[in-house]
Amino acid sequence: MTLKTYEEELHSFAQPNKAVITHLDLNIDVNFDTHIISGTATYNIANNGASEIILDSKYLDIEAITADGKKTTFTLGSFDENLGQPLAISIKETTQKIAIKYRTTAKTEALQWLNAQQTADKTNPFLFTQGQAILTRTWIPIQDSPQIRITYNATVKVPKNLMAVMSAQNPQEKTADGMYHFKMAQPIPAYLIALAIGDIEYKAISSRTGVYAEKSMIDKVQAEFSDMEKMVVAAENLYGAYSWEQFDVIVLPPSFPFGGMENPRLTFATPTVIAGDKSLTSLVAHELAHSWSGNLVTNATWNDFWLNEGFTVYFEIRIMEALYGKERANMLALIGRQDLDEELESLKETPNDTKLKLDLKGRSPDDGMNSIAYDKGYLFLRTLEEKVGREKMDAFLKSYFKKNAFSTTNTEDFITYLNTNLLEKNSITFNTDEWIYQPGVPSNAAIIQSNAFSTVEKTLQSFVDTNGIDTNITKQWTPQEWVHFIRNFQEDIKIEQLQQLDDTFNFTGSTNSYISMVWYEQSILNNYHGNQVDSKISEFLNTVGRRWYVTTLFKAFKRADRLNEALLIYKKARPNYHAVTANTIDGLLGFGV
Repeated sequence: MTLKTYEEELHSFAQPNKAVITHLDLNIDVNFDTHIISGTATYNIANNGASEIILDSKYLDIEAITADGKKTTFTLGSFDENLGQPLAISIKETTQKIAIKYRTTAKTEALQWLNAQQTADKTNPFLFTQGQAILTRTWIPIQDSPQIRITYNATVKVPKNLMAVMSAQNPQEKTADGMYHFKMAQPIPAYLIALAIGDIEYKAISSRTGVYAEKSMIDKVQAEFSDMEKMVVAAENLYGAYSWEQFDVIVLPPSFPFGGMENPRLTFATPTVIAGDKSLTSLVAHELAHSWSGNLVTNATWNDFWLNEGFTVYFEIRIMEALYGKERANMLALIGRQDLDEELESLKETPNDTKLKLDLKGRSPDDGMNSIAYDKGYLFLRTLEEKVGREKMDAFLKSYFKKNAFSTTNTEDFITYLNTNLLEKNSITFNTDEWIYQPGVPSNAAIIQSNAFSTVEKTLQSFVDTNGIDTNITKQWTPQEWVHFIRNFQEDIKIEQLQQLDDTFNFTGSTNSYISMVWYEQSILNNYHGNQVDSKISEFLNTVGRRWYVTTLFKAFKRADRLNEALLIYKKARPNYHAVTANTIDGLLGFGV
């Protein structure tokens, strides 16, 4: 049998050119008392005459394996801190199925088991998975490479008072017996296989969109995300039909390590975006955009991560512009540009890490999950759009998504497609290679402007000059304008000025998590201790597990030479964090070293 050709993979032991999985039947029991998932992963495989098939496994107990129903031998290779172990299974050339009986362990990194007190309702425990980039192998033995796409079915047994949902066709009500059956008919990479279990409810927004959340949150979540159907329509108008039938969002407990995760059919989201005014819902637009860039067309390796995220930020901002206007979109883009400048500064000692195309050999793929992939990737596409014109850009992207649907691509293939179908076709010269293969940002980068932010900057300068501020000007400001205001304080801002601003606008007591994060960062850096901000910062870090927010604040403590304070807070907060967040902060603070 001739298999498709797969690229060399730095972050998986699989050898798919010899033997590859094509479909998963997962049958598992989820035990909240022991914090163990146990069961069987059965795979259909395609074989190119190999005598073994290699899967990825990390922190799993492999109990027994069969090939076409008969017991077979297997070996677990030496352990790698990033990759785990190769699971080599003996097969025959005629083998069509392998079945792996296994159990998770206490070290499994993808799973976070939460007790009732760590949830919104505080009445029942909760479990969720986080597979990106290479953590699915810690809860399912699998070929954990983004270029290997499979369909899957799952049967999941959970306690009767809880509901299970996955990145698949989902229930909208609890079952009587705690048994749930799932089907994902479209082929997806392993990192998009996701599971969440809790005392959750469902509320529809439209016939193909809706939300899951705990009971105390469900009405707020439905109201916050009420524009979801409009977002799907706006996205389809840009780049073609939505290919996954259903687009739902589940709001998880606050320890979820990301803003959102684009699991097909069911985006996982942080509760930090529930602001009460839809002001942070660009996150939903971002995860929706992944339904095209990332889920439909996937980066072949993690060195090509910018193909997932740069395209998604570009698409997200186009969706936001279509729904809320160009000014809102430009504010978001300009904040991203500022994030990019900060990232470039932080990486000035390692300039190769500021290239779009990365070389992550011997490193964790998480090292490439930063503003370079997101915001430099976006800036490349926005600059390209300004060069070729929006009409041509949209036609090109629509054809790109259509041609590569349900497959993977790499940077080099994208460049070839770009040259053939956009640049050469329209006799346009563009410095593509400089953008992708060179450090930093090229000089022809698009200049992003925002009239609203210009007003914010003038208001801030007036405050610096006069110690006074016209609250009539700030009355209608969006959270993005407040974020811009706070982030641009002068370096020598006085404690008295911070106190005055806090007394006037109650930043320390803000209910908007984004405003809180940037205000707490400034408070730490400038040694501001007014209005009990220190206890608020500690409370924030103990209740919010979103890695971006948490990392920002712990970095601020480190920059301000307040490491002892940071460690005191972290020792208490760490048990509330998912492994993704904890691993990052361990490295940042030298915790446990």
